[in-house]
Amino acid sequence: MAKQLNLLGNGQIIPTPLHQEMERSYLEYAMSVIVGRALPDVRDGLKPVHRRILYAMYELGLTPDRPYRKCARVVGDVLGKYHPHGDQSVYDALVRLVQSFSTRYPLLDGHGNFGSVDNDPPAAMRYTETRLAPVAFEAMLTEIGEATVNFSNNFDNSQTEPVVLPVQLPILLLNGCSGIAVGMATNIPPHNLGEIVNSLIALIDRPNISDEKLWALVPGPDFPTGGEIVEVKGIQDAYRTGRGIIKMRGIANIEKISTGKKRRREKKAIVITELPYQVNKAGWIE
Repeated sequence: MAKQLNLLGNGQIIPTPLHQEMERSYLEYAMSVIVGRALPDVRDGLKPVHRRILYAMYELGLTPDRPYRKCARVVGDVLGKYHPHGDQSVYDALVRLVQSFSTRYPLLDGHGNFGSVDNDPPAAMRYTETRLAPVAFEAMLTEIGEATVNFSNNFDNSQTEPVVLPVQLPILLLNGCSGIAVGMATNIPPHNLGEIVNSLIALIDRPNISDEKLWALVPGPDFPTGGEIVEVKGIQDAYRTGRGIIKMRGIANIEKISTGKKRRREKKAIVITELPYQVNKAGWIE
């Protein structure tokens, strides 16, 4: 009995200072959250869950010229093969890739109720259907089988998945991304495709081009819901240093509208035509 209890002598327990163990364990946890969950990869602009959704749909053959498939089937494939997390978290990520008011260039094409700018929830995944959008298929997945990117084993070593997608467009700048990890966060606004391509061509032709000339090509973000950026300084600070506040407001006009059926009379109304990005319409009016 004494020999069995002598764990220290047998080397089964390794004395470790508490501060060293906490530092090592927390660093490993932080890196896992940063790389494997919360922040996008700058090479393809995707978080792991988005990359796995697109690749699973590519494997299912859900190309833009094929019929829609139930979102529940896509979510099931993503969970079973690549992303062993909650089904609702995968479906929420899929829904955002469909919503034209959340994503500047939607990567998925949806059929059914995928929510609204009023913050209405989408229908359950058993009712909605989806397939790859042309921009996702042609600019992100056409070269996936040509050994252009590395593959790694999935969580149970039964499948392989791409480490990064072979994208042909700077998706991180085009669609933007927001995420909060451990000790760091990102909040990149979406941009216009034509402006970004023109700036890339200018950079290729003149690698030492000045910031002012690039700002002339890319004056600021391009949000899917429109809106108006109040001041330029926040944009330039964000582009120059990586930190800046971009203040926005909606676009509203005062118009005269007719009311009443029998006695027609005119009254003034505030008509809102563009919303600030990611602002709930009902809450903004309130």
